[in-house]
Amino acid sequence: MTKSPEEINVILATDCGSTTTKAILIEKRGKEYRLIVRGEAPTTVEAPFEDVTMGVLNAVAEVEELSGRKLLTPQGKIISPAKNGEGTDIYISTSSAGGGLQMMVAGVVRSMTAESAERAALGAGAIVMDVIASNDKRLPHQQIERIRQLRPDMILLSGGIDGGTTTHVAQLAELIAAADPKPRLGIGYKLPVIYAGNVDAREAVKAPLAAKTDLVIVDNIRPVLERENLKPARDKIHDLFMEHVMAQAPGYKTLMSWTDAPIMPTPGAVGEIIKTIAEKEGIEAVGVDIGGATTDVFSVFQGVFNRTVSANLGMSYSISNVFAETGVENIMRWVSFPLDERELRNWVRNKMIRPTTIPQLMEELIVEQAIAKEALRLAFEQHKSFATTLKGVQKQRTIADAFDQSASGATLVDMMSLDILVGSGGVLSHAPRRNQAAMMLIDAFLPQGITKLAVDSIFMMPQLGVLSTIHPQAATEVFEKDCLIHLGTCIAPVGEGKAGKECLKYQVQLPGGEKAEGSLTYGELKLIPLGVGEEAKVTLDPARGFNVGEGKGSRVEAVVPGGVVGIIIDCRGRPFSLPPTEGERIAKLKEWMLEMAAYPSEALKRV
Repeated sequence: MTKSPEEINVILATDCGSTTTKAILIEKRGKEYRLIVRGEAPTTVEAPFEDVTMGVLNAVAEVEELSGRKLLTPQGKIISPAKNGEGTDIYISTSSAGGGLQMMVAGVVRSMTAESAERAALGAGAIVMDVIASNDKRLPHQQIERIRQLRPDMILLSGGIDGGTTTHVAQLAELIAAADPKPRLGIGYKLPVIYAGNVDAREAVKAPLAAKTDLVIVDNIRPVLERENLKPARDKIHDLFMEHVMAQAPGYKTLMSWTDAPIMPTPGAVGEIIKTIAEKEGIEAVGVDIGGATTDVFSVFQGVFNRTVSANLGMSYSISNVFAETGVENIMRWVSFPLDERELRNWVRNKMIRPTTIPQLMEELIVEQAIAKEALRLAFEQHKSFATTLKGVQKQRTIADAFDQSASGATLVDMMSLDILVGSGGVLSHAPRRNQAAMMLIDAFLPQGITKLAVDSIFMMPQLGVLSTIHPQAATEVFEKDCLIHLGTCIAPVGEGKAGKECLKYQVQLPGGEKAEGSLTYGELKLIPLGVGEEAKVTLDPARGFNVGEGKGSRVEAVVPGGVVGIIIDCRGRPFSLPPTEGERIAKLKEWMLEMAAYPSEALKRV
């Protein structure tokens, strides 16, 4: 890219998904960047077209038509650079077409170097198909069979600190060589293997792998136990994804020649925008993208970025996995009417075989959103167990530490310090009422203290993610003003109590001079309307035993933003639990749904 950020006034970005290619046009209006229009078209990576650029041009043609700005030549090329009110200054793209980037990871110790390698692969936007480790309890022939069976796009091999033992890494290299893996795409090239382990073992790794694979050596992921060095491996994964994986997909070589920045895997790009926002604003953030087949969770805590992929938790193709993993009781607990278990099973089966259908009845919508809450909850549980401090690090302990249970390997996720929770994906972005999206996020993630809630309006986080690598200002401005729909603020005291006992006194000074005040008992939920762009000063006095951020029973004063939903005060307790009997549970769910205005009140009374 030859233009400096100051010279960029028009930006065209596309995201080539597995079924749909989405295009957005961003322009500089005055001193700020804004989204102008969005277009989409079916992705054309498969037969009969087998050329990804056709879908891209169709999506761009729709943007051209909607915006009135000429972007394509008569020959079907993107006009770049912009001149005389035509074309675009830069064109960028992301892609998850063809199943995205699928990798295997190999490391010596499962909970240490192998986990660091997995973090590197996930952060680069890959789906990790399996992790092979010297201590994973599988016999060598089983590990070899697994590598052959999965046919990944590439393998990341790590192990050992610099200067440590080389034996185990050499054994893993011989294991991969014995499997002689063939890549998923492209017959005429060797499988890329990235070695990011002990520098002393490089020759031992080269010997078996150099002839059979396309071996690339980068800096060690874990040079010393106390530190991870993930960037060199992540950068190399991106490069090889472009050179090998994307280059094999039909039409990608042409698409790569059009773009002004390397094409990024879609999930890696979404992570990039979450990371950029957290760094720029100095906040702690969690983002979730729930799709048909997978659920991705991204977080930034204590300046550390983590991403996990729950490859078997989704709302269409993988919906039966959600059902199997969470169990009938966990889904039924969110349903506000009596439901026969057989009916629920049939509904799930129908959704799996007809993945593009959407709920027609309110009962179906409530069931779908109940399953979504469980998919999000499970994905977040997996994320918390992965987003940890480094395992294996020796800590000097004082006598006070003897009573502290958080040894190395403790989760970084601290819900009390979380500033913003962002949801994305069809079930959240396209919920019939934004209040339903807010309820799904609160019930699944159980935020603590004071947390802002938002959803991605039209799923443009991938394009903004790749844009953030070359023009952070444009990406963050569009993210804040056009991408995010601010739902409001959740205030949730942490603690347990008895139903009917006072939990929190609140005072909310609203913008028009009005004041909302009162007290809530344990198990109650309260919605106070406060519009987008408005702020309110809140004074919170939790009861003894409850904490809103300053310690048990301590007053908190804060200024909180509103949104399309408003301020939600959630006194249902953390940890959260529902009444044990079906009648009480259904009555309580209906009470909360009515207070949140999540569903039409007349319809709720009928079911």
